[in-house]
Amino acid sequence: METKLANPAPLGLMGFGMTTILLNIHNAGWFPVGSMVLAMGIFYGGVAQVIAGIMEFKKGNTFGLTAFASYGLFWLTLAGLIMLPKMGLADPTPHAFMGWYLFLWGLFTLFMFFGTLRGSLVLRFIFGSLTLLFFLLALRDWLGSEAIGRLAGYEGIVCGASACYLAMAEVLEEQYGRKILPVG
Repeated sequence: METKLANPAPLGLMGFGMTTILLNIHNAGWFPVGSMVLAMGIFYGGVAQVIAGIMEFKKGNTFGLTAFASYGLFWLTLAGLIMLPKMGLADPTPHAFMGWYLFLWGLFTLFMFFGTLRGSLVLRFIFGSLTLLFFLLALRDWLGSEAIGRLAGYEGIVCGASACYLAMAEVLEEQYGRKILPVG
């Protein structure tokens, strides 16, 4: 008896995409980080992506496992970096050091981008724009530049929206048995 496994990628992509859009609306300067962004970061950006990564493991997809589990844990650590000082459990991270945190995520994402070169154009765009986003955010923190932070915010909204698009393309393709939304 053959067991068919569901595609966990749309769950992970939506967890990443929607959370990325919300945080980058903040980065663009539209509203402060509040409980809504933190809750999305913990549960949908964090937990849902880790679950998607574990499901990719079951399917034998090393790239999917590494991407979803890593970015899920990114969201959990980011929420921790914001919440722990507010709870009096740790000192706030200095901006320059936060820049290194974001730079390392950018470097990781750059290497993951190379893993997308055999994938769809939309997948390459997601990882390429995410690499740029992390490097812009690192520069923002290193230079203390509000302008770079706003630019990063708008770029991050586009990055997150592209992940949502790919998620829906995969869901619709499975539902209809044919490509509905082009992914290149």
